[in-house]
Amino acid sequence: MEIEKFKLQHVEILTAIAALRKYAHAGIKEHAGDIAGLIVSMNTVIKVHLAVEDRLLYPALQDGKDKALADMGRRYQEEMKDIASAYIAFSRRWNTPTQVAHDPESFRVEANTVLRRVHERMQKENTEFYPAIERSQKG
Repeated sequence: MEIEKFKLQHVEILTAIAALRKYAHAGIKEHAGDIAGLIVSMNTVIKVHLAVEDRLLYPALQDGKDKALADMGRRYQEEMKDIASAYIAFSRRWNTPTQVAHDPESFRVEANTVLRRVHERMQKENTEFYPAIERSQKG
């Protein structure tokens, strides 16, 4: 299974999260349009990423010969359900400049919680899951 596209999507998502942080530090109300626009574009990438994982990556791991990797894939897929659900709710709530500007403190609190979970999960995939897949492919 080729995972380079997944890695590139992680870079794109992590870059968007970093940009959101910068806008939030510079002023949520003042950058509400930029923030909402980033959330919408990031949402598109995340939804595609999750769909391809569910339709291709995880089934390929389940069909593979590496039982440990199949188990790891199942665990990652199960863990992702709560993270994805929280992110989707977040992206629906904060996808317009009006929503962001209307309640900047709630946005900040929710962004810190939800985006931290997304960030931590992607780092875990980058350092544990994807290398395990790559090792399996070499063996």
